[in-house]
Amino acid sequence: MSLKDILIYPEKRLRKKSQTVEKINKKIQKLLDDLADTMYNAPGVGLAAPQIGENVRVLVVDISTKEEENSLMELINPAITDSSGTQSSEEGCLSIPGYYGNITRKKKVTVEAVNRDGEKFKIEAEDILARVLQHEIDHLDGILFFDKMAKLKKELFIKKIDKTFR
Repeated sequence: MSLKDILIYPEKRLRKKSQTVEKINKKIQKLLDDLADTMYNAPGVGLAAPQIGENVRVLVVDISTKEEENSLMELINPAITDSSGTQSSEEGCLSIPGYYGNITRKKKVTVEAVNRDGEKFKIEAEDILARVLQHEIDHLDGILFFDKMAKLKKELFIKKIDKTFR
């Protein structure tokens, strides 16, 4: 287990669509450990493999608070299979530090994935967990949270962050 550098926008690797994991091996299991260590250290509530430069469909999520025991979720090849409702809330991203935007997402999602032992499982999530899962799965498809903004808001947001990161 080790801490990895989190890629920062406008890093081009953040825009690549990630490859499906064909075989779960020690490398993928170590990647899950590294993602968790890096996420907790950041600190964040989710981290996808592309954010540390790994172009595979792997992510971790933990929305527990400091008062609660960690509830780490590890997802390999996650896919949203059902969704309903909408919710709007402010979002940020470890790859775009210090910037936030109001984003509308699905209120409820069903996500199917595989765990580190190759076992399929399903998560039925709503509210904050649904939001975090959608955000991290977007990373696997090269989508950043500001891509979900209305066109004009997105253009203004990009101009604002470009001044900082370019």
